[in-house]
Amino acid sequence: MTRKTIAGLLAVLGAVGLAYFGGVFQQGTPGPSAGPVASTPASPPPPARGIEATAPAVTVLKVAKSDFVETVLITGSVAARDEILIAPEIEGLQVQELKADEGDTVTKGQLLARLTTETLDAQMAQNAANIARAEAAIAVARSGIVQAEASVKETANAFERAKPLKQSGYVSGATYDQRESAAGTAQAKLLSARDSLTSAEADKAAYEAARRELTFKRGRAEIRSPVDGLISRRSARVGAVASAVSDAMFRIIARGEVELDAEVAESDVHKIREGQKALVAVTGLGEVTGTVRLVSGEVDRTTRLGKVRVFFGQNPGLRLGAFGRGTIETAKSRGIAVPPSAVIYTPTGATVQAVVDGHVVTRAVKTGLKTQTTLEITEGLSDGDVIVAKSGSFLRDGDAVRPILGETKLSGGVL
Repeated sequence: MTRKTIAGLLAVLGAVGLAYFGGVFQQGTPGPSAGPVASTPASPPPPARGIEATAPAVTVLKVAKSDFVETVLITGSVAARDEILIAPEIEGLQVQELKADEGDTVTKGQLLARLTTETLDAQMAQNAANIARAEAAIAVARSGIVQAEASVKETANAFERAKPLKQSGYVSGATYDQRESAAGTAQAKLLSARDSLTSAEADKAAYEAARRELTFKRGRAEIRSPVDGLISRRSARVGAVASAVSDAMFRIIARGEVELDAEVAESDVHKIREGQKALVAVTGLGEVTGTVRLVSGEVDRTTRLGKVRVFFGQNPGLRLGAFGRGTIETAKSRGIAVPPSAVIYTPTGATVQAVVDGHVVTRAVKTGLKTQTTLEITEGLSDGDVIVAKSGSFLRDGDAVRPILGETKLSGGVL
């Protein structure tokens, strides 16, 4: 390469460098002598409303009213609202026949099972014989009373006639004593006859009471449903001995009504009230709507969980024991929605930093319901106000800022 060529290249490089550094100088140091350069990037537009270019840029949001719904999480298992246990009222009888099975819908008074009655029938026959024997004894006792009363009357009259005759000497002392003894004996026989009647009548009453008991047992040999409902479990087996001590023969869901036996965190129990709506996702079935029927007044000391009953009503698709997870709507409101990052908590209360005419204005606010992404402001802001999206200690009341409207769309939601 010749010296002339090298010199030309250096000249070109020098010109390019001069042009580059001249453009940088003009961009970074504005002044009267700085002229326009074609390669210089376009300067940002002047700040609005006279705010100085040195003011910090902050992201702002335009707030608006939105609907808020507060919910509480619950988990539990499907259970019967009222479960009826059907057990035999008599012991020692075998199950002869079953008339219902699990899953059957039954009505009040419907026959569910029948027990053997041969033993009861034999006892009732023996009882009938005892009653007949007691009635015969009563008849004999009554007849004896009539005879005894006649004898008492006869001997009493004879004894009365003997009294004046003895005084006059016409009746010996031995005869008088015989008549007196006969009158006393007749009176004793009358008392004995009356006692026999009382005993016979007592025996008959006892036999009749036993008959009523046997009749009761005979009637209970047929197991019937006490309510309308759905059979959830059947433990009875043909040939097994029915016993009230063992497991119930049948379990019936009264009226077929089921509910969720749920648990809720201790911190949320106070928010739940009877009549609140609940949405529960049941395994294998999907979402089911219900209503809070009962809130327990006790919290488990070990788990720190409270009990809640969510009523579903009649729903054949719900199986007892199925797991359910859902939410209870505890509160609803409509207010200004802001992100939690926009709120600053101070010893005097919550505040937000609004932007008015390019300056920060600190406003005291009152908060309401809170969701995972938004917080409700009940007082201190109006619909359409502009606030700093992320408030912080680097901004103070009255500071000038360059607001940049964020793209986040605020709305309420469900917690």
